[in-house]
Order: sequence, then structure tokens, then C-alpha cells
Amino acid sequence: MSAARTARIAALHEALKHRILVLDGAMGTMIQRYTPALTEADFRGIRFANSTKDLKGNNDLLNITRPDVIGAIERAYLDAGADIIETNTFSATRIAQADYALEAAARDINLEGAKLARAAADEFTKKTPDKPRWVAGAFGPTNRTASISPDVNDPGFRNVTFDELKSAYKEEAQALIDGGVDLFLVETIFDTLNAKAAVLAIEETFDELGETLPVMISGTITDQSGRTLSGQTAEAFWNSLRHVKPISIGFNCALGAAQMRPHIAEVSRIAEVYVSAYPNAGLPNAFGEYDETPAQTAGHLSGWAKDGLVNIVGGCCGTTPDHIRAIALGVKGLKPRSIPTIPKKMRLSGLEPFALAS
Repeated sequence: MSAARTARIAALHEALKHRILVLDGAMGTMIQRYTPALTEADFRGIRFANSTKDLKGNNDLLNITRPDVIGAIERAYLDAGADIIETNTFSATRIAQADYALEAAARDINLEGAKLARAAADEFTKKTPDKPRWVAGAFGPTNRTASISPDVNDPGFRNVTFDELKSAYKEEAQALIDGGVDLFLVETIFDTLNAKAAVLAIEETFDELGETLPVMISGTITDQSGRTLSGQTAEAFWNSLRHVKPISIGFNCALGAAQMRPHIAEVSRIAEVYVSAYPNAGLPNAFGEYDETPAQTAGHLSGWAKDGLVNIVGGCCGTTPDHIRAIALGVKGLKPRSIPTIPKKMRLSGLEPFALAS
């Protein structure tokens, strides 16, 4: 590992001990609002001009065809106060890119996405050396699930295998490391088996490269049932991934802050790692748009911080740099959540998930 990356990771661990860190907000929301509106030609660029499929909507591809747009959005979030920015690689696996017949471009999409975020983070770190910025390589869930059949008439059918997922994630992990990320963020997890494929791919990559980066884990409670799509509660989700020893565990997407709070509170109670939370800007209205104002979102998250529930906060769908600016101001100076401790006798007995001291 390079000395620079080693120093950045050490600084990240140190920062988490003393303050609540701020993650960025939605990328897709900002791309949709970009002025002038992006066209099919913007998504194609020169390299993909002869594609046989429509490419508009393939936001990750903009890392290659419109890096100026992605860079501008990332800088807007950094300017708003984000400590950590995500790479624009949510759907950058070859599995997700198959929808556009761009499997062969997956590595380049990830590599360029990491380079863009690295350049933006370094630019802002140089301006404020006392406030370093970090880059999280984003792993989305893909558009396929290993646990649930896409065919209601054939419950045993799967349109992807675990090994296929692992292979795609491994390609992504290698490219993101080459591009300069500081940590990984396996996010919007609706199927824990998919997440396990991502984690195994990351661990294999670490073994091969001889270096280890922190890994954030963020699940998605899909509705007010309080469970992920594959059926896990917040507690079950944590217990099924705690062996990974992530730097943080938490939730994002699907819910607004008001609906997400009880699930964050539960994982905060039991997880012996840092807790992250980045909800949507409320629930979508009848037109699929998000109406929650920056002040409203920030009010929720600052309340969580005051109650000692979180270590990393940010925004998901519908959030903008204005939301992140309000969140950053709302948690500034507030004490980060203390990690629960486990009595030694409980660790030895294997009862630790149920005996965490708050």
C-alpha cells in the first residue's frame, strides 16, 4: 500500500474517534437535475458513439463520457462539507452493465470513477489540510439477486450465481483500488447473499494485493415491515455480516429519516463498530419526487446525533449539496456515538449479540 493511502486510512480512523463524519448525497438526483440536461449523445461520447443500445440513464458511464459533470457534482458535495465522497460506480459491475451491452467497459468505468473522486478529494484536502477528505469505492447491489427468484412461477430459479457475482465484484474491487480509493462501501444491500459475494471478492482482492482497506456495510430496509427484501431485520442483518469486521454498519435508501430511525437505533444498540446512516429526502410523492427540505433532513439526523446513534451521516435519493450542507452544520460539534463494549465472559460464551452494553 502506498504511504499516502496508509496515511489517509490512519487519519480516517483517528477522525472517527472524535467527530461525526459526513458522507455525500445522491448522485443520480444531481445528474437528473444537471443543466443543460444530459442527452443520449452525452452518455455515448466518442468511445460509445456506435453502441447498438440506448445508453441514456447509464449514469456510471458518465465517468468516461462526461467526467466534467461527475467531477463537478463531487466537488459540490465536498464544498458543502462532505468528508467522504463515493465513487460514481453504483451500477458499474459487468452484471449491471450487461443491460447496455457494456460488460467489457466495466473495469474502465470503475477505474475512471475512482480517479475522478480521488482528484476531487485531493483538491479539497489540499485547501484544508486540517480537514482531510476520503474516497469510498461504491459497490451497488446489482440488478440481480442471489436469494430470490425473478420468476413467481419458479421459486427455485436464479438469474445469477454466487460465483458470477463474486467475479464481477472482484473486477470492480481491483479497479477501484487501482484508481485510488481509501475504503469500500458495499451499499443499498437488499439481499445479504449478494453482499457476501461482494465481501468475499473484496477479501480475495486484499489477499492477492497484500493490502487491506476499511469496508463500510450499508443495508436497505425496503419498507415499513422493518426487513430487507431478503427478509432480515436490522439485528439479523448485522449478525449475518459482523464476521466481516467492517469499519461501519448502517442503512441507506428506500426510507426517509423518520421511517429509518428505529432501524438505526436497533443496529446502534448492538453493533460493536461505527454506525452509518444516509436516508432518502423523505418518501417519494405521487410523482416519484422527494419533497423533504434540507432543514427537515438535517433536523432528523442532528437529532440522531444528539441521541448518540450515529458516527457517519449523509443522504441518499433526493438529497443534494444543500441537504449535505445542512446535515454537516447540524452535526458539527456533536459527539459521535460510542461503540458498545462486550463483557469478556459474554464474548467467550458466544452470547455477545444479546449482551452488548450501551
